[in-house]
Amino acid sequence: MSDFLLDLGQNPRARRVIQSMGLPIPLPQKLRRARRSWCERPLQDEDILVAHAHSSRGLGEVIATTLAAAGANPLVVGDSEQLAVYREAGEAHGRPPRHMANGAIDSVDSVAAIVFDATTISSVDQLRILYDLFHPWTKKLHRCSRVVVLGRPLNDVTTTTEAAAQRALEGFVRSLAKEVGRKGATAQLVTVANNAGSRLSGVLRWLLTARSAFVSGQPLHVTAEVRAPENAPWVRVLDNKTALVTGAARGIGKATAQLLANEGAHVICLDRPADDGPVSQVARDVGGSVLLADVSADDAASQIAAAVADRGVDVVVHNAGVTRDKTIARMKPDRWDQTLDINLASVLRITDELLEQDRLNDGARIVCLSSVAGIAGNMGQTNYAASKAGIIGFVQHLGPRLADRGITVNAVAPGFIETRLTAAIPTVIREVGRRLSNLGQGGLPQDVAEVITFLASPGASGINGSVVRVCGGALIGA
Repeated sequence: MSDFLLDLGQNPRARRVIQSMGLPIPLPQKLRRARRSWCERPLQDEDILVAHAHSSRGLGEVIATTLAAAGANPLVVGDSEQLAVYREAGEAHGRPPRHMANGAIDSVDSVAAIVFDATTISSVDQLRILYDLFHPWTKKLHRCSRVVVLGRPLNDVTTTTEAAAQRALEGFVRSLAKEVGRKGATAQLVTVANNAGSRLSGVLRWLLTARSAFVSGQPLHVTAEVRAPENAPWVRVLDNKTALVTGAARGIGKATAQLLANEGAHVICLDRPADDGPVSQVARDVGGSVLLADVSADDAASQIAAAVADRGVDVVVHNAGVTRDKTIARMKPDRWDQTLDINLASVLRITDELLEQDRLNDGARIVCLSSVAGIAGNMGQTNYAASKAGIIGFVQHLGPRLADRGITVNAVAPGFIETRLTAAIPTVIREVGRRLSNLGQGGLPQDVAEVITFLASPGASGINGSVVRVCGGALIGA
């Protein structure tokens, strides 16, 4: 639905009128979102600034190779040793680096992104490098740009001093995300386990593109616990894969079915028999098939397992859900029971059945819909928040158990997303909800679907048992 204040802020005449009245101008920027399927060079000809805390260590090789293969123009802050890493990678892809020596900043109009390798920062004194880099260069970030800071997980450090310095990165990135959000830009922290450098490439490619438009202030954790596929493609990443999307008739489910199909998947679109019309239309649009089932029914899990018996399933998206809002003191027991059953218990039943019947193929991806309400809580949503927090516990426990089969289990936690449900919220409350994020606006179903599609891809093998918030950097919650 239309965001009146966001549209108003883009109109020059309206801006002049607002200024003449002494009123604040709406700050949110129209976000740049992906319009095509995944491609080999998503960063074609984009200038991306790259810097390292130390020149001879860290993740220089994987960053250099990733940027060059994705078509970016690296602008390298560092000495000749670091520059050599980018020069070698650039020769293979026709992407020679540009050295940002002292004073070179004045020759740069703007950059599409900043990537900073902070994995070797080990003391409080070394945190000064953050200031020295971002103080001048943040001003060069253009509209809807990206910042990615790379660090180490605390279980990979050896001293309390190093732990303090690495944990400081998260506070820095969360705050920076709030500062750059007014121009539609985002900032993320990615912690990379010592043995997981090879898993970074897919994550970095995704974060630096418009496909991560509504993900901001988000710490992501890359590990090597899940077996990675060999020679994973960057184009048509789900060719010959079967995906199941529950609640596919509309909203996030519909958008997810479309994006998964765009990447080559055959999508089984599941929804209630009462939604036969709209879910059948979605299936026709994406060249998929229809499965009519109520996930809360006793036989739903066995019905789903039977539907995928021939080929198994490679992607399972647990999207079906309901809200039955009331304060706990006024809530009827049926509202509690229905919410917990559909949003949480059905996810467990269906997944258990797929596992017991051996319907999940090796290397499969399970993606569950949680919510920021499950992280931060919400007034009048004790049932909903409990169900969505339960999803987080589910993925955190199941993910490591399936890692040896190359299967990942993750959750996506949307914030304020423009759907028919949010359209029914009273205007004032809706406007407040839209503004309570770094980006100052609501997200779209596409934003959530982009994250789901990424987590379903081979390049996301480094992320497992995690929760990825799609909330524009919500000002509440973790």
